[in-house]
Amino acid sequence: MSKPKFSIELKIWACEDFLSGKYSAAQVCEKYGITYNVKKHSSSSLNEWVAKYRIMGSDAFNNSRHNKSYSSELKIRAVEEYLTGKGSIMDITAKYGISGTEVFRRWVLKYNANRELKDYNPKREVYMAEARRKTTFEERREIVGYCISHNRDYKNTAAKYDVSYSQVYSWVKKYDTDGETGLTDKRGRHKTDDEVDEMERLRRENLRLKRQLEEKDRVVELLKKVKEFEGM
Repeated sequence: MSKPKFSIELKIWACEDFLSGKYSAAQVCEKYGITYNVKKHSSSSLNEWVAKYRIMGSDAFNNSRHNKSYSSELKIRAVEEYLTGKGSIMDITAKYGISGTEVFRRWVLKYNANRELKDYNPKREVYMAEARRKTTFEERREIVGYCISHNRDYKNTAAKYDVSYSQVYSWVKKYDTDGETGLTDKRGRHKTDDEVDEMERLRRENLRLKRQLEEKDRVVELLKKVKEFEGM
């Protein structure tokens, strides 16, 4: 493993100098050899260090944090807080002890692209089992209903009903897409619109329109965030 460019001690000194108010960001960067963007009058490295240091003190620079695990719930919660304006990228990265802003940016991009933010530590019991037991349609419907009504808490739902996290996540996603029809065990068999009755076709069309509207909202929000990225 290569040696870090900046030691923990240097990061702490830089943060304390800046927070003391005696030095500007440019002066701190010059003093410690930190990259400073003259055009933007800022340093992404120093800004990130200070944001973390404000919340966690010297623990923010513990190198072991770079190997820490992140649950999918933490990733989703962090991203949603950012997208709803509850903090900047720096703020959220520091708040949740994320190893860096680039890591968090990737989570945001995946979330906006509708890609699953997977758990980073599969060794926990609730994540290990691919399928703890077989379930009936009624059980799956109850489990999905419970999960959705409890803020989509996949982990606790899995523990409550003695099923795996991946099962709950998959069932909820299928329900979002196809309603209760998606909870039937068809081994991948999905009826086309021509094979279902008028009521089901209307329900599917409503779901499609809803998803299109949600996707449009995500795109608008993503464009806002992209502009924010470019302006940093």
